[in-house]
Amino acid sequence: MDELIVFGVLAASLVLFVLNKWRYDVVALLALSVLALAGIVPASEAYRGFGHPAVVTVAAVLVLSRALQNSGVVDVMANCYARIPSVPVLRMLSLSGMTAFFSAFMNNVGAVSLLMPVAIRVANRSRQLPSRYLMPLAFASLLGGLTTLIGTPPNIIISNFRREESGVPFQMFDFAPVGIGVALVGIVFIALVGWRFIPTRKAPLALSDTLHIEDYMTEVRVPRDSRFVGKLVRDLEELAEEDVAIVGMLHGGTIYGAPSSYEVIDGDDIFIVEADPEDLRSFVDSTGFVLEGSRDVREDFNQSVSSDEVTVVEAIVEPESTARGRTARGLHLHATYGVNLLGVSRRGTRFARRLGHVAFRAGDVLLLQGRTELVQAAMPRLGLLPLAERELRIGQRRRLFFPLAVFAGAVLLAAFNVVPIQISFLAAAVVLLLTRFLTLHAAYQAIDWPVNILLGAMIPVGEALESTGGAARIAMVIVEVGELFPAWAMLGIMLVTTMLLSAVINNAAAVILMAPIGIGVAATLGAHSDPFLMAVAIGASSAFLTPIGHQSNTIVMGPAGYQFGDYLRLGMPLVVVIVLVAIPLIMWVWPMGI
Repeated sequence: MDELIVFGVLAASLVLFVLNKWRYDVVALLALSVLALAGIVPASEAYRGFGHPAVVTVAAVLVLSRALQNSGVVDVMANCYARIPSVPVLRMLSLSGMTAFFSAFMNNVGAVSLLMPVAIRVANRSRQLPSRYLMPLAFASLLGGLTTLIGTPPNIIISNFRREESGVPFQMFDFAPVGIGVALVGIVFIALVGWRFIPTRKAPLALSDTLHIEDYMTEVRVPRDSRFVGKLVRDLEELAEEDVAIVGMLHGGTIYGAPSSYEVIDGDDIFIVEADPEDLRSFVDSTGFVLEGSRDVREDFNQSVSSDEVTVVEAIVEPESTARGRTARGLHLHATYGVNLLGVSRRGTRFARRLGHVAFRAGDVLLLQGRTELVQAAMPRLGLLPLAERELRIGQRRRLFFPLAVFAGAVLLAAFNVVPIQISFLAAAVVLLLTRFLTLHAAYQAIDWPVNILLGAMIPVGEALESTGGAARIAMVIVEVGELFPAWAMLGIMLVTTMLLSAVINNAAAVILMAPIGIGVAATLGAHSDPFLMAVAIGASSAFLTPIGHQSNTIVMGPAGYQFGDYLRLGMPLVVVIVLVAIPLIMWVWPMGI
């Protein structure tokens, strides 16, 4: 009965993961709760996963990745890429190689977010479409993660499965012999052949180009006898909510872009508002303000918008953004963050009406306006990635090299088994915090909390699959089905199955489900578990078939104008190449010993 309950919970979880109605961390917590209530996971062990070395290591790696981003090390190298001659194959090879190198030692999404603006800039300067570069960029980040223990969370999880199974975890560069081979072949394939399979998608025009802000702006005057005279701008914002954006104010003969919420309203003040006709009519009726329509005021405002104090930026909604699934009204965008929403673009389709009611999705591009310092502070809090061309930092020598030295020290301590990786990386993060190369706020922001909660909740669920005998039963079925095939074919089945799972669910969850099965298959065949664990690791990071398979794929979808099926065009041939390369490499480096 316990085995049946575990299978039922896992099947329901898999369906919920695919449907994506609830976020994967919520689904994982639900699965853990059901098994704990059923007594299959003992109450004393239910939350042991949150203190698991894999969870601590993943969090520490993300913190160190943020420190490397802030140091300017990556930006200096990215600046070199912009100088490469305009030869498509050469640029594709260098971009993919650089992304893979960064992803070997830092978060995959971090590498993509750093290099995506550079790739878009180079594409525009070369008069090429960004769609040609962005999918290879995302795929290269996944390939780079194959090469080291810290390259991607699935590798860390696999290492801990091996520690529990044999007593010895995979070390820092144990993944390199197979991972580097697969990554090199994958990158060369993308650069020489693969990019030709990418459909020619015309990138959506920038929102700042397509959205003529002045066409949606109207001036309204505050009558001298208005009830709002003497009140604060925030009182007006509460009435307007997010359907009407107050983007400017003429007060005392001075134009203010993004006026302060604490500015006092006087009679004859003119507010510059952005709204569609229906919301504007409702706003004027509610306030009693008078429509003005002065073109001179609008032109003066446009000049003020381009000043250093007020900025208009485009930003993409990241997969783990706090804004995902919420509206501007629900977020109280202006009242809480001090920024206005001027436009939303989803796969190139702009929403020009009822912006306050648009529920944001991962990959949406938002046009935001506000005071520069407020916009810069709001984007990381909301989980938004700026699309505008970045000014690459050169950095001071101490700031440039000290974080790199601390990171290298942590890698060496772990590589030579001086201390476990979760200790060395956590210690490195603490050093950077104490030396103020990273703020505590930035460190907590860098941690991908949904993924960490997913790991902490799913680790006991995966252990329940093994302890109830479910993993051994699945392994037996797989072996019986494939008994007419050689051992390498069983390895291929594990690899391909994990690839398909990773196309629709989080790859960390795929590893937790498949690793016990791989260990069971190895035991049934009388083989070493290492090649099967390595096959699961490769398959989990080969999420090339869909835009939802990995966050890196999702991020590039909107800016490049990709459609859902476009990922199959390059992803399917790349998967075939990886399978053909990975199986012989795994069997050579990690013999089965049958």
